[in-house]
Amino acid sequence: QAQLVESGGGAVQAGDSLRLSCAASGSSFSSYAMGWFRQAPGKEREFVAAIGWFGTTTYYADPVKGRFTISRDNPANKIYLQMNNLKPEDTAVYYCAADLSAQRMTRDLNMAFWGEGTLVTVSS
Repeated sequence: QAQLVESGGGAVQAGDSLRLSCAASGSSFSSYAMGWFRQAPGKEREFVAAIGWFGTTTYYADPVKGRFTISRDNPANKIYLQMNNLKPEDTAVYYCAADLSAQRMTRDLNMAFWGEGTLVTVSS
């Protein structure tokens, strides 16, 4: 069993940057692929980024490519999402997730574990 806790959300202006963190506990963190998803008001949850076990394989949704960077620190049991050049359409609750396959995260919302989410609000 894994517990995931997100942090780092907040209210920013368009063009600003934020760094989200996700702390994992309760299971073998390095055995899981990790990812970030988001859910905007009135919309379905969607994939944002994923990273494989060793941190060498990453995937990104098209809207965030070139602006967001996912990374992980296995000894610290943490993953991060560096978000640059934020846009109002990035406003959403951002969720951390863990599962066995980073590639599957790009097309499937049925993850093994979810965090509670952290709110990011970007104003124009």
